[in-house]
This record gives sequence, structure tokens and C-alpha cells, in this order.
Amino acid sequence: MKTFLLQFFTWWNSQTLGTRFHTWRHGKKVGQDEAGNVYYEGGVDSEGRTRRWVIYHDYSEASMIPPGWHGWMHHRVDVPPTSDTYKPRDWQKPHQPNLTGSAAAYRPKGSLLSNQHRPQVTGD
Repeated sequence: MKTFLLQFFTWWNSQTLGTRFHTWRHGKKVGQDEAGNVYYEGGVDSEGRTRRWVIYHDYSEASMIPPGWHGWMHHRVDVPPTSDTYKPRDWQKPHQPNLTGSAAAYRPKGSLLSNQHRPQVTGD
């Protein structure tokens, strides 16, 4: 019952009832990433491409999609990481959550929320 109420009243918590119904009717599961997000495809969008979507494991946070799945979601590659021998590039870093708005957010020197002073520059 709790899951039903969360899906009925919240859009940020995994999926809504509309998404669940659309996935049930048109979705074909393509794969799942290490964070537990499940990826689907099915139907055709307005540009004539196959629709692709993700159902997040927990909160809907777009930055939780790994680079390989991001490329597949945005039609950069045709083959999902599950069916291809996907190797991350050397420059790809592991996921870090978006901390904006939290106490752990990045605050440069001189920020009003930082306790550090901005370094002096020649224009001061």
C-alpha cells in the first residue's frame, strides 16, 4: 500500500503509476546498472526513434546514470552496455552524487557559505 501511495503522489520516488502502466504495456527491459536502475525501450518517439527510459532504483536523480547507459539513453550508441563488451574509458570517473544544496556541497574560497577567505588578487 505504501508503494502505491508513493507512486500515486510523488514523481521523484522511482516511478509514477503512469510510468508503470506505460512500461507494462510497451516496455522491453534492456538491462540494469550497478546502482539498480532499470532501462527499457519500446514504442517510437516523435522523431521516429525507439523510446528509451530508465526507472530509478531510489530517487529520480538524472546524474545517477553511468556513462555507458547515458550514451545509450541519448541514442549516441545503438548497443546497450549489457550486450556489448563495454569498457569504460581511462578518463571516466566513478559516479559521485550531486551534492548541490547540501552541507557537503563544494564551496570555493570566498563563498558566503565558506569559512575560508578569498585570496587577494591584483584588481582588489
